[in-house]
Amino acid sequence: MARGDIVEFIVPEAHPARATAEALPLRLVYQDADLVVVDKPAGMVVHPAPGHHSGTLVNALLGLGGSWSAAGGEERPGIVHRLDKGTSGLIVAARNDRAHSALAAQLGDRTLSRTYLAIVRGVIKTRAGELEGPIGRDPRERKRMAVVKGGRFARTRYEVVERKRAYTLVRCDLDTGRTHQIRVHLSAFGHPVAGDPDYGGRPRGVRREQASPGTTPQGGSPPSDQDEPSRPMLHAWRLRLQHPRTGKEMSFEAPPPADFDDFWSSLE
Repeated sequence: MARGDIVEFIVPEAHPARATAEALPLRLVYQDADLVVVDKPAGMVVHPAPGHHSGTLVNALLGLGGSWSAAGGEERPGIVHRLDKGTSGLIVAARNDRAHSALAAQLGDRTLSRTYLAIVRGVIKTRAGELEGPIGRDPRERKRMAVVKGGRFARTRYEVVERKRAYTLVRCDLDTGRTHQIRVHLSAFGHPVAGDPDYGGRPRGVRREQASPGTTPQGGSPPSDQDEPSRPMLHAWRLRLQHPRTGKEMSFEAPPPADFDDFWSSLE
């Protein structure tokens, strides 16, 4: 930039700091005066962020009425943990700060456990195992995470459920809760989540023959481009926790949505 240059810019549209209530459909798995368990659909963002100021899970929760915890900030009422936009499945929200604090503590000591189902590219030959690798910001692309030296310790346990034509259905349990942990670990393992545009499951806008090394599944012939899923095949299947008020052990399960089942069935 030099003296005399003309600079043009567009002032972004102003949005309220507080999320607003919206009457959005939600599948409620459980609710009481302290918490709500929701089966989040794929494609729904959890809380407002740049580019997503409405239509989020927070907007839908506010639409249910009643009070929500404020511990997560005014843009994240009730939110205790997150699921990525493309991930479907179970998420718990807190109705009050006491419940939020108790659930957050369970996340910290892993008494609140989360089990995922994932369809990954390639055939995993081992029946089960542990994936360890420190996770931090990808130095080449800051919007992504990666296994990097100096990252935060992370461990994911996996178990093979079934194998089919160049893909594997796995069950994953988190021993830690890092951003994009399952997606990053499975990608580093050489078996990215099918349909994941960020970690090699199917790079958006890249033809298969131009894809980077490691994106072609091993152990079978890859399917045609038309067969590829349009979102990461990752589903938060089971959620276990202790009720923040009573201490009662609670367990919830949500079957994968139709697109997940349809993709897996199409591989037969």
